[in-house]
Amino acid sequence: MSEPTTTTLDTLQIGQSATVRRVGGDGAVRRRLMDMGLVNGVQIEMIRPAPLGDPVAYKVRGYRLSLRKSEAHLIEVEV
Repeated sequence: MSEPTTTTLDTLQIGQSATVRRVGGDGAVRRRLMDMGLVNGVQIEMIRPAPLGDPVAYKVRGYRLSLRKSEAHLIEVEV
């Protein structure tokens, strides 16, 4: 079995799942992401990008969440 790799959320492909390891960003942005359920250890799956590629829909904690790629880039995940 291969070792998990660490990357950022914006690099996931459609249908790919990962585990959140760290949420970056400055105060208010970081707090908002964490309030939406993006905390260490939570599973997240990339569902699909919008027609023009941004924002991207993710499934987290049983609901769909849309994030801009710039926001997704702040979230470190383990694939």
